[in-house]
Amino acid sequence: MTEFAKRLINDTTHVPLSAINENKIQLTIKRLMDIIGASIGLLLLLPLFLIVALLIKLEDPKGPILFSQIRVGKDEKEFKMYKFRSMVADAEAKLDELLKYNEVTGAMFKMKDDPRITRIGKFIRKTSIDELPQLWNVLKGDMSLVGPRPPLVREVAEYTEYDKQRLLVTPGCTGLWQVSGRSNVGFEEMVELDIAYIKKRSVLLDMKIIVKTVLLLVGSKNAF
Repeated sequence: MTEFAKRLINDTTHVPLSAINENKIQLTIKRLMDIIGASIGLLLLLPLFLIVALLIKLEDPKGPILFSQIRVGKDEKEFKMYKFRSMVADAEAKLDELLKYNEVTGAMFKMKDDPRITRIGKFIRKTSIDELPQLWNVLKGDMSLVGPRPPLVREVAEYTEYDKQRLLVTPGCTGLWQVSGRSNVGFEEMVELDIAYIKKRSVLLDMKIIVKTVLLLVGSKNAF
């Protein structure tokens, strides 16, 4: 975990969740940042989207380009989240037989050498390109540019009431977890990071996390 994240957790340890910053001006600015950022991102990244779509189809013509999955957002509201498909078409059906190889603790599944991942999938995951279609979720309002990552329904079923506190705000494309070690950070630490973000969230903190995310995108060692 980074020093930036540790300081944020320490600064918010004794701050009750009842003190969450719900400043309407801050929330309005955050939403405007989401709309502007997502719109510009989708326009600028369109050529990249077309190339990735072509490569996905060339490797696996029968499977879809985009992968959609039901995730849990703010106040436990479910929504459909989009990604570029990085796995074989029947990946979900093969999950049960791989759960015993889970490499992270808690209500998450991560496997570094997941056999379901395609060749192009390894690249777009390594560079986080597979996450870019979520800019559409941001435009729709399902997600924000910055916030806790939206969990799967089966993961939330294992949450304690404490864990569910990370669902008090709109989920994000990136967040404190991603810039603090990502897959090297366990579930319990991720929850602590998300709660610290919720307590401390502001436009300035969001901008810091976005900058840190951009700096980490190239050559990330922790994305799987």
